[in-house]
Amino acid sequence: MQHDFDSLIIRGKSLIPIVQGGMGVGVSASKLSSAVARENGVGTIASVDLRHLHEDLLAESKINPTEEKYCKLNHIALDREIQKAKADTQGKGMIAVNVMKAVKDHQALVRQACESGADAIVMGAGLPLDLPEMTEGYHKDVALLPILSESRGINIVLKRWMKKGILPDAIVVEHPAHAAGHLGAATVDGVNDAKFEFKRVIEETFEVFKKLGLESEKIPLILAGGMANFEKITTALKEWGASAVQIGTAFAVTQEGDAHLNFKKTLAGAPTEQVVEFMSVAGLPARGIRTKFLDNYIKREAKLQSNAKADPRRCTQGINCLSVCGLRDGLEKVGQFCIDIQLAAAWRGEVDKGLFFRGKDPLPFGDAIKSVRETIDYLLHGYTMEQRKIG
Repeated sequence: MQHDFDSLIIRGKSLIPIVQGGMGVGVSASKLSSAVARENGVGTIASVDLRHLHEDLLAESKINPTEEKYCKLNHIALDREIQKAKADTQGKGMIAVNVMKAVKDHQALVRQACESGADAIVMGAGLPLDLPEMTEGYHKDVALLPILSESRGINIVLKRWMKKGILPDAIVVEHPAHAAGHLGAATVDGVNDAKFEFKRVIEETFEVFKKLGLESEKIPLILAGGMANFEKITTALKEWGASAVQIGTAFAVTQEGDAHLNFKKTLAGAPTEQVVEFMSVAGLPARGIRTKFLDNYIKREAKLQSNAKADPRRCTQGINCLSVCGLRDGLEKVGQFCIDIQLAAAWRGEVDKGLFFRGKDPLPFGDAIKSVRETIDYLLHGYTMEQRKIG
């Protein structure tokens, strides 16, 4: 697809400057990621709890469930999704796998993604300081993209990785005031801190590169959060010095998105005032739609938090998916619900029961459900091919 922007270069591969963000549970799997890759972009599979996409694995997980069994089945599901995505890319683009540092099994998921042939590992929801160690033996084949939100974190990660002789192939800079899902701030009030402003982070990061002698490495910066807008993309890439943007919600609602149609309609049709921030059970601020579940939870949050207590039985599925879980570990200042159950319900399209993560900003096509190709066409040109024909 022709466009007026410089290409995103990762491992010598020339790509369109569009990265599709990883979205779980099941929202970005093989269907969505391969569709983005076929347009020569970076498609991303979210590694968390992909068993929900495979009826045999989901059924098996309910028979004498154990944490070990849950992890094994998710590794099988991840391998299936990577293999299918790679087979459907027509040799174009890249298939990345997003692994949340906050997930207890994150190290094994990273290894599985590498073994299954992922082109890149993207890691956020915690500082990915040891990602080079997790990918030992695969550095020649797998690109590494940490997700960070401000220059201090970027500096810390770079210094640690440099001691291992490794540099990021690109850095995703995610703005907590705009992105969906888990956010890179310590508190809900902190998401609007000026230190997260994109232009400032880019300028400060270029200074970090200079101080560390990395200017010649030309490490791409990829902006994430509220960037599904042609004018914003133009400013970021033409004026600020970013190399690409990462888009989540706008791809989640496409025809190729892996979630239920009800999921897509809920995200696309949500008015701005219904998109709210709250503390996730993972101990991080998060952003989603105030649907029936979230509305009821927010109203009861203070009471639930006051009754928090450490009790492994509160993980009713027994899967212990998170390293730190507010519900299981009795952490009274963070979320008190099972995030896996609620996200899976959203993926199935259960509007009243699900937790629907969504970015804060308007979507390119309002409440319309368009294709990946149409979405990318707009992101790169400001209009779709169909609109060009009409014009």
